[in-house]
Amino acid sequence: MTTAIIKSDSQIKTDVLNELKWDTRIKETDLGVQVRDGIVTLVGTVDVYAKKLAARDAAHRVHGVLDVVDELQVKVPSVGARGDSELARAVRDTLQWDAFVPDEKIISTVSMGVVTLEGLVQTWAQRADAERVVRGLTGVRGVVNMISVQAKPVDAERIKLEIEDALERQAEREARRIGVSVKDGVVTLTGRIRSWAERNAVDRVVGFAPGVRRLDDQLVVDPYA
Repeated sequence: MTTAIIKSDSQIKTDVLNELKWDTRIKETDLGVQVRDGIVTLVGTVDVYAKKLAARDAAHRVHGVLDVVDELQVKVPSVGARGDSELARAVRDTLQWDAFVPDEKIISTVSMGVVTLEGLVQTWAQRADAERVVRGLTGVRGVVNMISVQAKPVDAERIKLEIEDALERQAEREARRIGVSVKDGVVTLTGRIRSWAERNAVDRVVGFAPGVRRLDDQLVVDPYA
């Protein structure tokens, strides 16, 4: 049996900095990284909200990282910056242009660059897609997703089995480590997984299941499990 090698905080910091440098969406020179007991804190400023999320994802990808504290600030350059009214029009356009988003079911409110999404969609995946297309817009400082899912009622056991089958098709997800329970369209995931990338992949799988109204992700990321 192979014994897991536990990384030191200094090793994790070096790896996170290298991962930030590797990700071409981010200028790692604009960011600071602090690590204590496997918990990474990101500090500094970025000019686009999407870069904040990209930096967070990059840190989560590094083996040995337990959690990430995101203290990055989004500071949109004043030159050529979009006002809220212009940003609101851009939000509407991008929702309409994305084939996977039911734009007619979604409304947005823009205040000081923060976009709040509301409405009613039929699947959890549609809710996630709406947030995905908006957060990459220039001028967005943050996204608050308050979209509700009104999924068609599906038998709880059927949802559970379909999710488990989908997870089993992804061998690297180690589906046997994941517990799935369903009640009133709310899917609860429990268990221990080895990375945040694996956790995100599992969440995406669940989002496509019919009848899912909400996801309660209680998975614990343990790189040394």
